[in-house]
Amino acid sequence: MAFWLYKSEPAKWSWQMQKDAGEKGTEWTGVRNYLARNNMRAMKIGDKGFFYHSNEGLEIVGITEVCALSHPDSTAEGDARWDCVDIRAVMDIPRPVSLKEIKENPKLAKMSLVTSMRLSVQPVTDDEWIEVCRMGGVDNPPR
Repeated sequence: MAFWLYKSEPAKWSWQMQKDAGEKGTEWTGVRNYLARNNMRAMKIGDKGFFYHSNEGLEIVGITEVCALSHPDSTAEGDARWDCVDIRAVMDIPRPVSLKEIKENPKLAKMSLVTSMRLSVQPVTDDEWIEVCRMGGVDNPPR
């Protein structure tokens, strides 16, 4: 099992919208960065991820799960280079974890959110997953 982080501007696609997509989930579309695309291609069904509000809020607000493997992005207008996965909401983070808090935590100094801030789909290590969940008040982090 691997862990990930998905960044979204809440004005375009918010955590509430992700939750409203229900159990079926929705495609994580519009990614036009090769490294982020490759991250999605590496995902497995059941992988968990953080949902991060970028631009507004700048905080991790929820936990997601991959529910469909990498497939052609329906918004890519026939451009076969771009893939997406489907994700569904699993749970709210009881206390959203801000970017400021993450940057101030020495245990998270090497987290992609700190070192590769512009990357829209990022890997999260096991230790980072546990630490962010702890910071957010998630007692039993989903695995």
